Amino acid sequence: MMTLDKFEEASEAVKKVTQETKLVYSDYFSRQTDNKVYLKPENMQFTGAYKVRGAYYKISTLSEEERARGLITASAGNHAQGVAYAAQCFGAKAVIVMPTTTPLMKVNRTKSYGAEVILYGDVYDEACAHAYELAEKNGYTFIHPFDDLVVATGQGTIAMEIFKELPLVEYILVPIGGGGLAAGVSTLAKLLNPKVKVIGVEPAGANCMQVSMEKGEVTTLDSVNTIADGTAVKTPGSNIFPYICENIDEIITVEDEELIVAFLDLVENHKMVAENSGLLTVAALKHLNVRGKKVVSVISGGNMDVITMSSVVQHGLIQRDRIFTVSVLLPDKPGELVRVADVIAKKNGNVIKLDHNQFISTNRNAAVELKITLEAFGTEHKAAIFDALTEAGFRPRIIRPNL
Repeated sequence: MMTLDKFEEASEAVKKVTQETKLVYSDYFSRQTDNKVYLKPENMQFTGAYKVRGAYYKISTLSEEERARGLITASAGNHAQGVAYAAQCFGAKAVIVMPTTTPLMKVNRTKSYGAEVILYGDVYDEACAHAYELAEKNGYTFIHPFDDLVVATGQGTIAMEIFKELPLVEYILVPIGGGGLAAGVSTLAKLLNPKVKVIGVEPAGANCMQVSMEKGEVTTLDSVNTIADGTAVKTPGSNIFPYICENIDEIITVEDEELIVAFLDLVENHKMVAENSGLLTVAALKHLNVRGKKVVSVISGGNMDVITMSSVVQHGLIQRDRIFTVSVLLPDKPGELVRVADVIAKKNGNVIKLDHNQFISTNRNAAVELKITLEAFGTEHKAAIFDALTEAGFRPRIIRPNL
């Protein structure tokens, strides 16, 4: 059972391995939503995510014999690092099964804490099944990433810290993958104040908890498809499911495109990096149909590899119309490129890349193609540049940027 006594015990235990992640008031998101928005930056934890809370508390409750057998878990990355780090604190062996799609940074960070890493399966569920097989075969003690009430109690310590800083909090937004974090946070939040609203947030392409709650039973999705790899779970936890049903007031789903924009918003306005799963609650803020409320968004993690980060930034700039590519057809004669450049310069457009194709037509005197990738301030500026090119007779057309 997740009780207030257990939450208090867990809160004291996790202080040994967690950094203080004080609430950050967001002027930007407050203005955007007409609420008072605070961020709970668990991406600033030593292991880069909240998962160390549940892992450490769970391992602290095990017997010496259970720890001596070795610990095993399955994880897309953050729970892996949490278990590996916590196991190292207790001097226990840790074996981590991770999906083959796990970003290299998460794999290497997990290994850096002394864990043995096994890559298996395309998604978490396949990795988890393999971890259970290895636990049975080798006698390891299994540490479930979310479907364990002790682990969930450890994760719920986040709510204790939120209430200590913001006793009158009215809404808490929490990401949902398998449901452990949401179960812990919502259960403790309701124990501390039954009137507080706890909103779960899932990726639209991996909404296993939303489907399960609608059906009234734990349901497995046929497939998951989301850039939020930390919440790409087909089946929510059955042990924590009753707590979710009782304490989560609503589930919001967000599209991957919203996560991309949320990443830009967080980086530019708070100089803060969060991984896609950690961005779920930030993206969900605009879906809240409330005004004037004190809202806390739990940013669950920040373990994003630089290649993914680069891709997200580029796609985000494209979505915001801050980078775009326009194609124009020009006669192949001196001075035409200067004319195009002059039109763009007068509208304060910044050229990033040029691609001059003389072979678009067999009649080069009639037309060659010039593709121009530009930086703009946003949608209105992009439109102004496009209109200026049109007025100058260049017949521009927007095409997909090739960065």
